Amino acid sequence: MAGIRSAALPSPRRPDLPARGRGEGRHGDRTRLWYENVLGWPTVPGVPPRLVVGVRFDVLDVPAEAGGAALERLGGAAGGFPVALQKDRMRLLIAAGGADELPGLLEWLEWGGLGLDLRALGEGRLMDAPAPWTAGAGPDAPRGHPAAGRPGDGRPNSPQGAAVWLRPPEPGREAEASLPTLSAMGTRSPRGVGDGPPDLVRLVNTVATQVHRVRLRRSGAGAAVHGVGQPLAFS
Repeated sequence: MAGIRSAALPSPRRPDLPARGRGEGRHGDRTRLWYENVLGWPTVPGVPPRLVVGVRFDVLDVPAEAGGAALERLGGAAGGFPVALQKDRMRLLIAAGGADELPGLLEWLEWGGLGLDLRALGEGRLMDAPAPWTAGAGPDAPRGHPAAGRPGDGRPNSPQGAAVWLRPPEPGREAEASLPTLSAMGTRSPRGVGDGPPDLVRLVNTVATQVHRVRLRRSGAGAAVHGVGQPLAFS
């Protein structure tokens, strides 16, 4: 598809590791304890540890290129909920139960039957847990310490292919309040109606649109490489 550019992804962010995790012998143990003790999110041990989906949140799993374009299109409305990246996939955290709504939403929005590369992870599923301490800072660096840097200041020092936070969950507040959900009254924030995260309908429609556009652009590029004519022009 002509005229569609790849969205620049924000630099990954990681909140600092709290003091209670400093005594753990392995990074995986400290990561798991951070999620369980600070956020109250259930985990499963492993290398890497994994977060249990469907209890505190569900996940929209989309191609990273389309997800980045969707976040850019949503602008400030997309600024409140956690977003993770792993390899070429982006994971957008949504309210628990949202995964069950996805098939019906896609049909209602007239995206059903197109085979979009858009998946929802709900109850019984797992996702790799991004390491929660700040990239480039030791686990003992307190919040605000110069070694910890500022949000968005650097790429993670993590193994290739490991999950990282583009926008981490924030300790000290209920993460569920920031997650997109279905709402007939509009989304809310402390500042008022319509100033919180996007409604799940709006998020799904925006993501589906960008997934479709990326697919059209790639199929058009493939046709051009093979010398296949394109009778229709997309903008």
